[in-house]
Amino acid sequence: MNNNGSTKSHFKFGFLSGSEAIGFVLLALLILIVLPLAVDIFRLNLIGKYLTYAFVAIGLVLCWGHAGILSLGQGIFFGLGGYCMAMFLKLEASSVQNTKIQSTPGIPDFMDWNQLTELPWFWKPFTSLPLALIAVVVVPTALAYVIGTAMFRRRVGGVYFAIITQAIAAILTILIIGQQGYTGGINGITDLRTMLGWDIRTDHAKYILYFANALLLLACILLGFLVRQSKLGRILVAMRDKEDRVRFSGYSVASFKTFVFCLAAALSALGGAMFTLQVGFMSPSFVGIIPSIEMVIYTAVGGRLSLFGAVYGTLLVNWAKTAFSESFPELWLLGLGGLFIAVVLAFPNGLAGIYESYIAPRLGRLLKRGKTIADADPPTPRGAAAE
Repeated sequence: MNNNGSTKSHFKFGFLSGSEAIGFVLLALLILIVLPLAVDIFRLNLIGKYLTYAFVAIGLVLCWGHAGILSLGQGIFFGLGGYCMAMFLKLEASSVQNTKIQSTPGIPDFMDWNQLTELPWFWKPFTSLPLALIAVVVVPTALAYVIGTAMFRRRVGGVYFAIITQAIAAILTILIIGQQGYTGGINGITDLRTMLGWDIRTDHAKYILYFANALLLLACILLGFLVRQSKLGRILVAMRDKEDRVRFSGYSVASFKTFVFCLAAALSALGGAMFTLQVGFMSPSFVGIIPSIEMVIYTAVGGRLSLFGAVYGTLLVNWAKTAFSESFPELWLLGLGGLFIAVVLAFPNGLAGIYESYIAPRLGRLLKRGKTIADADPPTPRGAAAE
């Protein structure tokens, strides 16, 4: 009961509030039913590619929005996850039968072009799909742990941490491009065809991969809500607002920061792996500084405190990017930049802020008015008094 004496009810669905559950259902309906029915397979595959970026945006909501850790190098983990999946797919496409015209059959074509005569040792585990799937999560998370432990234990944060992650993204891009014989160089790993004999290039496969990607994204959103509603989530917010107070209370701030940074890296890596499956290649252009900054923009446009906003922001920015580039090939960069500036200046909390400030209050008033009318006493029928 509130101060006015009226009772206010709070609906809960597990660890989701009533409004969060409704938002989750609406998002699920949009990406699982509405979009597949509304667009053709080409556009649907394009939307599926956009949704792979949303994994990174969800991780940034937890890492940046709730813990206050701005990383400008999430493309590192997105790219590593994608490369781990691409390595398995490339080895399957590089069977002796498929590469019999090469000087050294049985190895990827770019290795043969660079005069390698055997498969490098770090490629050999990727002949197994289970090991490749484990590597998709473990390799990026391990790198994030090394970076986080080195930085957070020395209390490196804020803009310094953002610059360091940006530098690491640049270094990794240069390393991938420079080691052409092992990584495919600037072209990346291409010509990916099958997964365990299943052709991933057909329209039927694209539909299946789209729905697998969407369901995995929804599962990651639920994981994000679970973390946010837990004690860990409350500590992360307290760390963001008053880090010294949390430290003086006896908590290991460095450990909590490292954990959420690793979690964001793992989510980004899952998105990278799904990107490779849906698009059919992976290149260093998704690892460097520019894609990492774009991923931060997706989160900022959607709202860095909202998990749903991160998904909608990713879809909106990438749709605008595609629309501008198709309609105005010479002006699309200016149009896209104008969109970013307008959203940040007019709505600093992103799309989620627009909903919370303008739409939610109006919906609340409408629902309250409807409830008041429904609870009002019905009018007395004529003649009832005479009876």
